[in-house]
Amino acid sequence: MAKWTFEPGHTAAEFCVRHMMVTYVRGHFKNVHGTLDFDPAQPEASSVEVVLDATTLWTGDPARDAHLRSSDFLDVEKHPRITFRSHGVELIGEHDYQVTGDLTIRGVTRQVRLDVRYLGQWQTPWWENGVDKGPKTRAGFMATVAINRHAFGVSWNSRLEKGGIVVGDIVEITIDAEAILEDPV
Repeated sequence: MAKWTFEPGHTAAEFCVRHMMVTYVRGHFKNVHGTLDFDPAQPEASSVEVVLDATTLWTGDPARDAHLRSSDFLDVEKHPRITFRSHGVELIGEHDYQVTGDLTIRGVTRQVRLDVRYLGQWQTPWWENGVDKGPKTRAGFMATVAINRHAFGVSWNSRLEKGGIVVGDIVEITIDAEAILEDPV
């Protein structure tokens, strides 16, 4: 099984949650690290581990970012990382998989199932200090999952007039990953 490493500069996670009953707020994590055992000929034998640096959360509004990092939401002072560790892959189509694993947010671990699409791989340049030291093999993946934030202890909310709430319960998560094949030993 080939070993791959996610390139943090080209791997990102995004979340989307309903706000004030009328729209959605999106947020991003750019400092995403991970490793992957993957062979496109045997995707069902794959495994993946992903680590998000929760302290890097960005929504475009510094006050909202600070609130989301606080103990009301992610409590990044006590829980600076969000992690995912797979323990099973099911083939759904030629390039589509369901990856089951443990997601940990705010110190709470729950099993989730990600819908993953393999986007292919390509030989590419690899620039270091202005010099192309490639080629390197890169592969792309997109994963999505919807979670109930309360299952992870992320339960702050406020009521609106007429029974509405400020923050929706369901959080949609998308991970765009670019993995680089590690050099053979």
